[in-house]
Amino acid sequence: MTASSDLPEVFRPHLAGLEEQRYPDSPDHPFYRCFGCGPGHPSGLHVRVFRAPEGVRSPIVVPLLYEGPRGAVQGGIVATYLDEILGAAVLRGTGRETITGELTVRYVQPVPPETPLLGHGRVVKDHGRYVDVEGRIEELATGRLLATARGRFFPLKG
Repeated sequence: MTASSDLPEVFRPHLAGLEEQRYPDSPDHPFYRCFGCGPGHPSGLHVRVFRAPEGVRSPIVVPLLYEGPRGAVQGGIVATYLDEILGAAVLRGTGRETITGELTVRYVQPVPPETPLLGHGRVVKDHGRYVDVEGRIEELATGRLLATARGRFFPLKG
């Protein structure tokens, strides 16, 4: 599935030709009610991810509902968004669903709510038992770097 018409117009040029990487819509899927990516979570972020040559890209406009200090998205929400980007990058790069083992976030600038953002993620190294990954969030209009993350993800047993 490529960038669809339900994607806000502002993101379309940045995702044109990229395939959306979706989690199954089944309520039995382990991530169905995930706050970050789950389609079944009533108030979640509903993070969307698109496969890109370098890894993944993820468009989002974080609602004002998730504001922390005035004018900035709450830090835990920023970390959640980055966690979803990194996990999706691992799925893209290895084909395996994973869980977060470690996540380190660097908050570079306040992340503004109600602003188009673009996340990027890529696998750094697949060690077999775990995968190292990195990502970043940028303000779409300016390319301004807002936050970065590094993580270590472990494949789900199954």
